[in-house]
Amino acid sequence: MNDVSYEDDLRLAHVLADQVDGLTMSRFRSGDLKVETKPDMSPVSDADRGAEELIRGQLSRLRSRDAVLGEEFGESGGGSRKWVIDPIDGTKNFVRGVPVWATLIALMDGDDVVMGMVSAPALQRRWWAAKGAGAWTGRNLTSATQMHVSGVRKLEDASLSYSSLDGWRDRETLEEFLDLTDICWRTRAYGDFWSYMLVAEGTVDIAAEPELELYDMAALVPIVTEAGGTFTDLNGEPGPFGGNAIVTNGLLHEQALEVLAAKAR
Repeated sequence: MNDVSYEDDLRLAHVLADQVDGLTMSRFRSGDLKVETKPDMSPVSDADRGAEELIRGQLSRLRSRDAVLGEEFGESGGGSRKWVIDPIDGTKNFVRGVPVWATLIALMDGDDVVMGMVSAPALQRRWWAAKGAGAWTGRNLTSATQMHVSGVRKLEDASLSYSSLDGWRDRETLEEFLDLTDICWRTRAYGDFWSYMLVAEGTVDIAAEPELELYDMAALVPIVTEAGGTFTDLNGEPGPFGGNAIVTNGLLHEQALEVLAAKAR
């Protein structure tokens, strides 16, 4: 076990998720949902901004010494501890009425992501982990099942999930990615946070995306790794700092990286 316990922070993350779930579900499929286009051409709704404001307000009251980094309002505060928030991961799904979206809440202590929470109320699912305490899924802390990644050892037996092909084309590695899809037993585009949670649950073996931000990834890292998986960027560097991600059950990691890096050889 760790010398530092993040149990209180995990409890707080559940409280925050409960509150945000109420807000986001009240706006989901709402006839008066306001949607705008950000400078990067991605959509943002009043629910995204309202959810982040709610979390920031609670953190300013309960964790006033901690920094906060969020997708919609940037970074504020200082100190070695930082909460990283994606108020709605899967906004395009949210605005179209597709139930695959979630609020991501992470806590970093220095460069180490020590706690992650993924709450997907429209799916009635929640996943969480704190460093050294395992990865769990359930409705709350007292009603949960521990998660473990799969034991699949060959790409030919593996299930692969991704979000879209555009980013691979922009990265000029679409051919390599398609090679990986051809080798794997099964490929489905579950997308966004869900791909990684399925890896943590052991129902999918590999997930990868070529373009991501820290707030897209931070909450996922401890959940995947505490479930026994491996989370790196496409260069094989651990953690959520490389601008992209490949996540596996660990047994398949080097094999998958080798296929995706074929152009470099």
